[in-house]
Amino acid sequence: MENIFDLERYPIADSDHPLTVDLINKTKEELESIGCAVIPGFIKPQSLLRMNAEAEKKLGGIHWTSDRNNPYFTKDDPELPEDHPKRFFEERKSGYITSDNLAPDSDLHTIFQSLELREFLRKVLGLEQLFCFADPIAKHPYSIMKEGHYFPWHFDGNEFTVSILIQEAEEGGLFEFVTDIRKPGDENLDSVKSILKGSRDRVRSLKLKPGDMQLFKGRYSLHRVTRVRGKINRIIALPSYTLHPGMMNRPEHSIQVYGKSLPIQYERENFFRQSYRLIRSSLAILRVFVSKLPTWQAMR
Repeated sequence: MENIFDLERYPIADSDHPLTVDLINKTKEELESIGCAVIPGFIKPQSLLRMNAEAEKKLGGIHWTSDRNNPYFTKDDPELPEDHPKRFFEERKSGYITSDNLAPDSDLHTIFQSLELREFLRKVLGLEQLFCFADPIAKHPYSIMKEGHYFPWHFDGNEFTVSILIQEAEEGGLFEFVTDIRKPGDENLDSVKSILKGSRDRVRSLKLKPGDMQLFKGRYSLHRVTRVRGKINRIIALPSYTLHPGMMNRPEHSIQVYGKSLPIQYERENFFRQSYRLIRSSLAILRVFVSKLPTWQAMR
């Protein structure tokens, strides 16, 4: 771990260290105020070189995706007005080097498995428990954006993301976001529409540097990655964590984003489907039982 994390600057292995306590408090404050926090230079230069070399070596087998998405990743709804945000589609282009293509001794795999990092993240996020994403394809991929690639405005479906910039683009590739533009029960469509049409109101632009670790809450904050220009790829590592153990992507989603799926994903989906059917059947039996109680009591 000492060959990867800058532990002198950020001694996360010692949760009682004054620097760690200050870091946790500062990061929590930033997340609570703007939904985004950056820990600069969290990863050592030597580790960045190893991860960059690993990513560049794997570029030949990368799965490139090109799709048109609205900010909600839903299908077009012709019944909505033409200027509704759900009918605003832009082309998304990027590629992924999937986790199953990385070596067991990869620095990124070590980062993902680090108990010290996970405990640090748990405290920062104010969670009782935090689990490693169990998906063998997507648990810690590299995201690659090359010349002309763009990730348009969108909301996340998960509560938070953790990312580490490995290599910045020659130009562009900036992370932009609008903090809490929507809230539970209030989609604030007019403000979302305004951003989609080019307004810069409340837009924050973040220029990450290699080695920076970013924590971001994107469920209610609209965000994007600006178009990449130049010959240098933007490479970012995505160690992924969940609130519940054993979570995986659905096979359809895995194929759409990463170009493949694995048998374990189908097995997990079938398990949840069977469990759902069993729960529904049990609830139906329980409802019948409850409905008969007055009759049985009257017969006593």
